Amino acid sequence: MHFAHPHFLWTLTILIPIIVWYVLKQRDSYATMSISSSHAFAHMPRTWKHYLRHLLFALRLATIACLIVVMARPQQRDSWRTTSTEGTDIVLALDVSSSMLARDFEPDRFEAAKEVATKFIAGRESDNIGIVVFAGESLTGVPMTVDIPQLLQYLQSLQMGVLEDGTAIGDGIATSLNRLKEGKAKSKSIILLTDGSNNTGVVAPVTASEVAKELGVKIYTIGVGTNGTAPYPTRTLTGRIEFTPQPVVIDEATLKAVAEATGGKYFRATNKRVLEEVFAEIDALEKTQMDVRHFSHTEDNYMLWAWLALGFFLLEVILRYTVMRSIP
Repeated sequence: MHFAHPHFLWTLTILIPIIVWYVLKQRDSYATMSISSSHAFAHMPRTWKHYLRHLLFALRLATIACLIVVMARPQQRDSWRTTSTEGTDIVLALDVSSSMLARDFEPDRFEAAKEVATKFIAGRESDNIGIVVFAGESLTGVPMTVDIPQLLQYLQSLQMGVLEDGTAIGDGIATSLNRLKEGKAKSKSIILLTDGSNNTGVVAPVTASEVAKELGVKIYTIGVGTNGTAPYPTRTLTGRIEFTPQPVVIDEATLKAVAEATGGKYFRATNKRVLEEVFAEIDALEKTQMDVRHFSHTEDNYMLWAWLALGFFLLEVILRYTVMRSIP
């Protein structure tokens, strides 16, 4: 336990002069009664009230002390804890272009990819993971972190339309590489999921893969889409969204080249079940020994002292006006 305002504890020293004042006061404070002789009372036994006559003062001191501790705000200590574990640095690069709304997956490619990615991340508690989204441009969704709830919350809230439409695979890889520079693990990987071909962006996918190879980063590419045709979303002249069958075009040659150049692997996911199998295989990525820092949350812990102060005060009041009542 530590205190948010430990300087308040110095106030406890005020109890010392209070105790001195009480002792001095008790020396000159005693009951008197005028009688001809006190001989008859010389051998009378002392009652329990005599021994407890200082209890009220002790309760008052305890009340003051507890209130001072409350003002110092005792807290459960926040702490960083470093543990050594086996893990890897991974960036999940997710295509969020409009074609990911195609309904050859249930309910569509985008939601199916989010669901499978969520299960994948939830099972990798020791890994340092980041999320990058790309369409016509790329964006870091979540920087590298071991905070699994934060990653899952981002995936759950991720919606289409956050980026300009298009498929900039090379830019998605480049942004992922920038995030992996922050990682400490020896094993670094990018899992890139897309359903199309590179048609925009600043960096070519092959160029980005060459940089990844130099940095020792493996890229696992996943082509999402059934064979043949799939219902793609199209906007009519009236602004309505309709789904019409269109050929599924995935640049598998480029995705294979990117993966093989970095020592990774290309996967083709034609339905949700296959996509789950792909992530299960990627789940066996090589791991390396790494240090993971865990953070514990801070919580105020003053309620016990507040209740004690109230209890001591009420007990003093009750005793003062009942069994310990004094007659002026």
